[in-house]
Amino acid sequence: MGVSIDPQERGKSGGKGSWSSLNFLTRRKRVDSDKKSDGELAKELSVPHLIAIGVGATIGAGVYVLVGTVAREHSGPALAFSFLIAGVAAGLSAFCYAELASRCPSAGSAYHYSYICVGEGVAWLIGWALILEYTISGAAVARGISPNMAALFGGPDSLPIFLDRQHIPGIDIVVDPCAALLVLIITGLLCLGIKESTLIQGIITSVNVCALVFVVVAGGYLGFKSGWVGYELPSGYFPYGVDGMLAGSATVFFAYIGFDAVASTAEEVKNPQRDLPLGIGASLFICCALYMMVSIVVLGLVPYYAIDPDTPISSAFANHGMQWAAYIINAGAFTALCAALMGGILPQPRILMAMARDGLLPPFFSDVNKRTNVPVKSTIATGLFAAVLAFFMDVSQLAGMVSVGTLLAFTVVAISILVLRYIPPNEIPLPPSLQDSVDYVSLGYDWSNDETNERDAEANIGTSDNIKPLVVKEDVSIEYPLIPKQLAIGNYVNESNRRKVVGWIIASACLGVFVLTSAASQTSLFSSVRYTLCGIGGILVLSGLVFLTCINQDDARHNFGHSGGFICPFVPLLPILCILINCYLLINLGAATWARVSVWLAIGAVVYVFYGRTHSSLSDAVYVRATPADKLHRTCERHVA
Repeated sequence: MGVSIDPQERGKSGGKGSWSSLNFLTRRKRVDSDKKSDGELAKELSVPHLIAIGVGATIGAGVYVLVGTVAREHSGPALAFSFLIAGVAAGLSAFCYAELASRCPSAGSAYHYSYICVGEGVAWLIGWALILEYTISGAAVARGISPNMAALFGGPDSLPIFLDRQHIPGIDIVVDPCAALLVLIITGLLCLGIKESTLIQGIITSVNVCALVFVVVAGGYLGFKSGWVGYELPSGYFPYGVDGMLAGSATVFFAYIGFDAVASTAEEVKNPQRDLPLGIGASLFICCALYMMVSIVVLGLVPYYAIDPDTPISSAFANHGMQWAAYIINAGAFTALCAALMGGILPQPRILMAMARDGLLPPFFSDVNKRTNVPVKSTIATGLFAAVLAFFMDVSQLAGMVSVGTLLAFTVVAISILVLRYIPPNEIPLPPSLQDSVDYVSLGYDWSNDETNERDAEANIGTSDNIKPLVVKEDVSIEYPLIPKQLAIGNYVNESNRRKVVGWIIASACLGVFVLTSAASQTSLFSSVRYTLCGIGGILVLSGLVFLTCINQDDARHNFGHSGGFICPFVPLLPILCILINCYLLINLGAATWARVSVWLAIGAVVYVFYGRTHSSLSDAVYVRATPADKLHRTCERHVA
């Protein structure tokens, strides 16, 4: 993306993000382009640390409540299947995250990946949405800690007056000093260093996991002793049918949000190509297993229609004479919230740091403390803002906004996988100070020998000297052995127009997903209109899937980023399914949620237009074709020296 430099086209890079064209929205950075002049993050994390971060950020206190509400309203005894389906759906995004995290191991998570694969405009949107997500989630979790702490110590009025919630008359605000104090404590712990804070989070998460294991073991004993009375139902295991089970899956899907916090620490991992995929996958597996086992046990102790929606686990044990178990369960809920608070605040300073490194935010946020090797200024700013929000506001009504940032990130990460596999970036941004070196190498490289050579070079980026065609091959698909890959597509797609055609196909498939999910969710539409739109969307999605399946992926993907890491399987099917699921959930979040999010995104657009667009590190970048990149880098190094 951006502007390719040709000897005859000097000066057409659209510097400073001018409005003469919208190229600034699609300019993309290199994989390892992050500036480290303000200090580097310490590489201290291994697989156990990543699992502690992932499990701690994912398993909040929601599991202690979701079991009751979802079982009563949607799934019934089939709640374990709802958790399994939701876990598989979350696993689709986890596969995409695992490949991108190992290929592009830098801070910033989905913001970083979208900046590399899609463009600056989308990257800003994702980064700005994630800032909102982590801020609100941290404040919401903190507001939920004080009631659980009070329950742990004996009741609603057991906290000291300086920690208890107070109602301020006149302005009708309930302040929560305990929530604000806990946010500040967690912020201080995160400033100590990534290894120290992760160790503390691991201890807190272990207590939570032990509480859930107690529920499974003790509840299993009670279940075998009592004969699993909760499953002796005349209505069977699916009282609400398969539709109810799927509706329950859509609800509990949000219980898996949090594993993406692992990807935000990519720059601090010792061996990111190996450890990041293992950390993401193991975190998700542990969470899914615990969710399923707890739901199986609790619904076996009490029939789903008799379960307490507010305290399902402790009330189930109380029905069997184990009232004392409530203390262990409350301790688990309290530690779960503390771990989730740490997991919510941890990623945001790193996203702020990544955006500041790229010039989209002030350089204040990119500073890394030389003693602790963490972005202390960004962490303190994040903690102060979250503490103020938790102190003054009841953010429960804003909780739906948390899901928007996560689902948008999941969607763009899946799109990035398609871009990386089929049309990986083929241009390299360089500083304008190296313009002379660019021209020197460009003159030494025959850019205009003939159009075919130029287009072949573009299409075969990163391949060896023995260039092979990427699309038209006398080959047979592995997945579909009876479908030759050339088919009729070879008559319309060749090396000269491949990237443009594939780009439009990916865009049309994404458009089809949007049309399909929107029409399927709008039950108020006339049946004929709804089915027609669903048909159009379905055709676009299936056409894109078939097209991408029947052409070869770009060979340049093998040399894109860091090699030797995890490779996402079943491309393009898996990313397209991921986009479909996330888009459906996004559309069904509700109009009120989208109205609030739109205000935040509008503020972000203003900030980007008046600051990020002109201060971007790529605002004056010179883009060169990547084919002669090795020669160019050697020449540029000599020029700088």
